[in-house]
Amino acid sequence: MQGGQVTTPFGRRPMTLALVKRQVAVTARTPGKSVDKWSVFRDVSEARGVLGLQDRSLAVLDALLSFYPGNELRQDAQLIVFPSNAQLTLRAHGIAGATLRRHLALLVEAGMIIRKDSANGKRYARKGGAGEIENAFGFDISPMLVRADELAGMAQQVAADRAAFRRARENLTICRRDVRKLIAAALEEGAFGDWEMIEEVYFGLVSRIPRLPTLAEVAAILDEMDLLRNEIVNTLEMQQKTQNCSTNDAHNERHIQNSNTEFTNELEPRSEYEPGEKLSENRRPKSEPNQTFPLGLVLRACPDIGAYGPGGAINSWRDLMSAAVVVRSMLGVSPSAYQDACEAMGQEDAAVAIACILERGGQINSAGGYLRDLTRRTERGEFSLGPMLMAQLRSNGKMDSGIG
Repeated sequence: MQGGQVTTPFGRRPMTLALVKRQVAVTARTPGKSVDKWSVFRDVSEARGVLGLQDRSLAVLDALLSFYPGNELRQDAQLIVFPSNAQLTLRAHGIAGATLRRHLALLVEAGMIIRKDSANGKRYARKGGAGEIENAFGFDISPMLVRADELAGMAQQVAADRAAFRRARENLTICRRDVRKLIAAALEEGAFGDWEMIEEVYFGLVSRIPRLPTLAEVAAILDEMDLLRNEIVNTLEMQQKTQNCSTNDAHNERHIQNSNTEFTNELEPRSEYEPGEKLSENRRPKSEPNQTFPLGLVLRACPDIGAYGPGGAINSWRDLMSAAVVVRSMLGVSPSAYQDACEAMGQEDAAVAIACILERGGQINSAGGYLRDLTRRTERGEFSLGPMLMAQLRSNGKMDSGIG
């Protein structure tokens, strides 16, 4: 900006403190700095959504830059272009006058250009005796030089976010396919499990996917969908182990009968599950150790525990475990009961269990007794935190469900 002066716009256009700030920032150029104008333009194009610009805005900016001689924006150069509206309209592919003015205003608002208006609002350059430009009135494009590094960083972040969004959507698509086909296979083959409830959770997650989701929305639903997939796989794995155990028992029974025909009645072992017996809730085979779930998912399912974190917030698993100790005492859970839960479930999952108990405290008569029951069921392989969390998520979504 020539002269390092703050200028006000011509006519009815108002002056704002934001414009003053931008003009002052332009005066503080880095000595010797230079950038390629089209490289900066590509960064602006990449970051247009963050900057609040539209495609037509970019067409107008492209036209403005075309009036600057050469490709290099330099600190010591005259960086004001002064085309008429007619010239701009022509280079901006015939854009209408009202549209041109609107997008020029957007470029000013985004801090890409600064107006330097003459006394009568006309755009022109005053030249010296040697033909050099002494003063010019029009559009100052020096903000693109000053903000070149910032704009490059914005463009890189937008590109990274776009790549992350693409990966998240691909992963969600694969996860949805896995869940849907696993549920279908389980239903068709009569696998043990509450598949109607699992299918209901699946459809609930799918219905929450917006038509134009953000990265955060896709990531949140992916966390829950991945948790559901893991629970389905764990359920199917437990059934497979049960079937393997039954097969081994039958093999051992035949071996004993063939080897000891005289003592068949005394040595015949009783299978843990009688043929055709339905596997009940309290006779499920021992599961693998519980997994640690995404912290964000836990906090969405159990938001109440957040108030008990350090400073009234939970930002890490350590914060959640600290909050669980406070809540444990508040709920009347004895130190020994909580210690047993930590040993059986792991410290993170025990903290999650406390968070779930806090969330449904009004429905639990004895928090300590309830936690001890969960601990015993975990030791027998009859309890997994996954369904508990999913039920709490459904409950928060105005759907009736239990917690364990």
